[in-house]
Amino acid sequence: MKTHNPENERTKRDYFGYLKNARGLNETSIDAAAKALARFEASTRYKSFKAFHLEQANAFKRQLEAQIGERSGSPLSRATLRQTLAALKSFFEWLAGQPGFRSKFTYTDAAYFNLALKDATIARATRETRIPTLEQVQRVLNAMPIETEVEQRNRAMVALSALTAARANALASMRLKHVDLEAGRIIQDARQVRTKFSKSFPTYFVPIGGNALAILEDWVSHLQRERLWGPDDPLFPATRVDLNSEGQFASAGLDRKCWRGSAAVRKVFRDAFAAAGLPYSNPHAFRDMLARFGEQTCRTPEDFKAFSQNIGHDKVLTTFTSYGEVPTERQAEIVRSLKARKADAANDSKLMVELTALVSRHAGA
Repeated sequence: MKTHNPENERTKRDYFGYLKNARGLNETSIDAAAKALARFEASTRYKSFKAFHLEQANAFKRQLEAQIGERSGSPLSRATLRQTLAALKSFFEWLAGQPGFRSKFTYTDAAYFNLALKDATIARATRETRIPTLEQVQRVLNAMPIETEVEQRNRAMVALSALTAARANALASMRLKHVDLEAGRIIQDARQVRTKFSKSFPTYFVPIGGNALAILEDWVSHLQRERLWGPDDPLFPATRVDLNSEGQFASAGLDRKCWRGSAAVRKVFRDAFAAAGLPYSNPHAFRDMLARFGEQTCRTPEDFKAFSQNIGHDKVLTTFTSYGEVPTERQAEIVRSLKARKADAANDSKLMVELTALVSRHAGA
């Protein structure tokens, strides 16, 4: 049974080089494009891309809609369909301009990979996700065991996430020199820290209360004074795995290196919430949590702009639109209180003028 097409493989290699070197995409994005192309090739039984015709796109969309996810056991979500088809559309738009393909099909033929309008609307719809409260995170920190170094590391990692909303990949790659306890901040330096879009920026600890900061300070002190580790050593070192007395692989303490990926970080969070008897909240949900904290505590547009920069956003609208969703319960509470609310009209008016001007400026940009 045919499992690949040598000619297609050469074409894909050129395309992946284009994605990396011309468009600057990271390995995760390129892997997603490769997965989409693999699905399409399998549907055509690995025919040459030069044999592409519109019915192939239509047939692939029908197959994709009927496909069952390996993990979920359910049909693929509209979001997955949209992402897969968008990757194929981008590929065939690029391919239409390459030598040897220009006469085979046109740039506009790639539009046949568009998702139906109603399905695209469903795929883009935002859905309320479960976001932890500050009280729940404090409960998690209090419930986490600290008998071993691995357990102490895990609790310090959750604490830093609560203080800064640093992404999972950033937590996995951060080093001791990136923490400045005296200034109350971390430096997310993209030369070593795996930040989104390779962006470097400082993040100051958000004053959320509780013992998160004390936990982080104790962990940094332990690494510096007990371990005698230096600035280039990992802040949250990977777990060393070795054979135990029963001949099975098990945790054997800390390794003096950073994690290669973020999967282990998410497992730490999953286990921590389970131990506290709470539904799982991934590291990214901590960004939503702090965004809500900012909405409730910032009093001026300048406050919120500073808060937005602190979590790595260049534009305040990114924070508003990506993390500013009002919970359904709070939405109901606000709407029901509008009639009875007696606010300071002058102050509210001034704030609304400033906020509207700020949003308008960024929208125009």
